[in-house]
Amino acid sequence: MARLANLLAVGIIWQAVAWLVASPDFPSCIAVISSIHFHITQGEMLLNLWVTLKRVAVSFVISMLLGVLIGVLMGTYTRFNKLTDTALIIALNVPALVTILLCYIWFGLVESAAIAAVVLNKVPTVVVMIREGARVVDSDLLAVAKLYRLSPGRTFLKVFLPQLYPFIMASARSGLSLIWKIVLVVELLGRSDGVGFALNTQFQYFDITGILAYTCAFISIILCVEAVVFRPIDKLIARGGVRG
Repeated sequence: MARLANLLAVGIIWQAVAWLVASPDFPSCIAVISSIHFHITQGEMLLNLWVTLKRVAVSFVISMLLGVLIGVLMGTYTRFNKLTDTALIIALNVPALVTILLCYIWFGLVESAAIAAVVLNKVPTVVVMIREGARVVDSDLLAVAKLYRLSPGRTFLKVFLPQLYPFIMASARSGLSLIWKIVLVVELLGRSDGVGFALNTQFQYFDITGILAYTCAFISIILCVEAVVFRPIDKLIARGGVRG
């Protein structure tokens, strides 16, 4: 309810400012909502949203799996961390645009190149966060698990991994917000569908209302993902932590 009230307040302020500015360069909230309805009913908004969501989902899953794996290894094994730390710093500081352009040049304007570009941009940030989490894992708990002769797999799943949950959730949230932004750039530069491609089309026609319509539509979907996926997982983890 509080989130809905906040969105309503933003909409009211937006509409009021648009009336005061009275400029075609600052469309009103009502105009953007009307544009969303138009693009859904008479345009290709639903198709473009679906295409972008698929790319975001695939990139997100791959990035999280690789990032968590590498982050755990770097946070657990000091020698491995020393060997890969410089490469991680370089990967963190290579501009996303450079990675996207190189992937398209090396692999062509294909779907796999688009996904690879997003993954390469996101994995380093996940690695950094998970590495820090792995470094602060309670060694006393691991010693207790060893004392009770738990298998390595059970120790990892029941003792080590639960301590990483807050770091995983933080990297997942930040990752989702970063990934969908990179996906839009990828689509703008080298794909013929998706929200990024649609935004580029709206830009060519100087359709500010259309640009805001696509932006608001996709943000609405991300808010739904937050409410339907991340919040329930947070509550589940919190309940597990209380029981523990």
